[in-house]
Amino acid sequence: MYNKILLTTDGSENEARAAEHALWFAEVSGAHIVILYVVEQYDPRIVPFSTLPRSNESLYEELRDEGNRIVENFKEKLEEIKDKKNYKDITLTKEIKEGKPYVEILKTIKDDFDLIVMGASGRHGLDRYMLGSVTERVVRESTKPVMIIP
Repeated sequence: MYNKILLTTDGSENEARAAEHALWFAEVSGAHIVILYVVEQYDPRIVPFSTLPRSNESLYEELRDEGNRIVENFKEKLEEIKDKKNYKDITLTKEIKEGKPYVEILKTIKDDFDLIVMGASGRHGLDRYMLGSVTERVVRESTKPVMIIP
């Protein structure tokens, strides 16, 4: 039923439960899992870059590095779960994109994904209250099935 599953991560605690569900679906359907992390590009109208202590590029470099660490750690967790559950034939790849998380998730699923697996909530902060949650936006605008794990 599923050939390609998009598993989103943001480094939050909620992602481990979502990972277990994605792995189970991949195991029973033979699907490939793509782990996606989006480096959020902040809107300078909300936080003007001129108020930040370093350049835009060094800020984004730091955010990209953090994204790489998050994805690597998450992939390691997935490999541990795979080994513990004795799942054999699951391929994991990772992608890191830049932009608004919900926009990048919606763009990514257009590339032949069959299912999106997400945690019900991730990192909380001012963005969540001003712009709405990433999960909610993806659920409302997705053309593909979305599994939300509390």
